[in-house]
Amino acid sequence: MAEFAARGKTSVGWFYGFKLHLVINNQGELLGVKITAGNVDDRDSLPELA
Repeated sequence: MAEFAARGKTSVGWFYGFKLHLVINNQGELLGVKITAGNVDDRDSLPELA
């Protein structure tokens, strides 16, 4: 998986790896999942999850 991981930055600091994006409803049910590289903007995943 090292070839897919990337360096990214969050409000806390820098990291190397992946981001896990989840969509959960008010009953705790999982509606959507997407894994992106660390350097992908979080907003780019939104249309696929919504």
